[in-house]
Amino acid sequence: MPKSLADGHLKFTILVAKPADPANPTAAELNAGIDASCAILASDFTFSAGDSDKVNEKALCTTNNANAIGADNFTAGATFFRYFTDATGAVDPAEDEAFQAVKEKGTTVWGYLREDGKLSTADWAAADEFLYMELLTDRPQRPQNAGGYIKRRVPFEPQAGDEGVVAAAAGA
Repeated sequence: MPKSLADGHLKFTILVAKPADPANPTAAELNAGIDASCAILASDFTFSAGDSDKVNEKALCTTNNANAIGADNFTAGATFFRYFTDATGAVDPAEDEAFQAVKEKGTTVWGYLREDGKLSTADWAAADEFLYMELLTDRPQRPQNAGGYIKRRVPFEPQAGDEGVVAAAAGA
C-alpha cells in the first residue's frame, strides 16, 4: 500500500452532544457533527496521546529507574479561523460553526480525528479508524502572530480519549 501525505487527509469532527457511546460512535453520528477540517490552522493543531504518567515501582535490588506506566495523558489545542459575512462584517453563523462550538470556556465537546488516505472532505464510513477525545474548552486566545486571517487559539483539556478506534456501522 502507498504512503499518504497528511495534507488534505485529516478529517476533524466536533460533536457538541455526547454520542450514545463516545468511544464507539457510528459513522452516522460522526457525519452529523461539525466538520472542522477546513476551519482549523494545520501548523499548530495538536490532538494526540502524550506520555503516560510514570509510577516509581522499582524493586529494592534494581539499580536504575524502573518506572511502571500509569494513567494515559492526551494533549489537544486548535487555532480556529473566524468567518464573517461580507455585507455587515458580523459573524457568519453557518461558516463560523466550529469556533462557535468551542468559544465558551468550560464547554465539553467530543473531537474525532481521522488520519488516513481519504481526503478530509470524504464522509465518515463504518470501519474508519480515528483518535477521539472528550474535550473541555479553555478561553480562546488571540494568537501572537495577528497577521493573516482572523483566528483564535483554543486550548483543550482532554478528559478522556483513545486511539485506533474504529467507527461503528449504524445500528451496531
